[in-house]
Amino acid sequence: MYERIVVGVSKAESAKEAARHAIELAARLGAQLHVVTAFDGSDARRAGEEREHAEGFVESIALAAPTTASIRTHALPGDPAAAILEMAEVIDADLIIVGNKGMKGAGRILGSVPGTVVRRAPCSVLIVSTT
Repeated sequence: MYERIVVGVSKAESAKEAARHAIELAARLGAQLHVVTAFDGSDARRAGEEREHAEGFVESIALAAPTTASIRTHALPGDPAAAILEMAEVIDADLIIVGNKGMKGAGRILGSVPGTVVRRAPCSVLIVSTT
């Protein structure tokens, strides 16, 4: 059913929970999982350091996954929602998985990461409840 899954991650607990769900689902389905995080690339002096930190973060998630999972990691500069959506389009994703952080109250109306992803996704979206 799902062959290419994108999961957006950050250091927020909701994103880590989304990653756990995505890893388990990808392993069960034999799907390829793309773990995506965004970093601030606006400051040229710090961009390399930010990228390195972001790459280390997503690699640590992949290394903690069972060996049965097929995982690729991506650290992209800019807005988190844009990074998730860009990767989904690049790989022609079947499913995007995000945590529900920011889905309550004013954040839901103003455009949280999960809200933006849901509105603009080129495929199905699974929002993992972490509250």
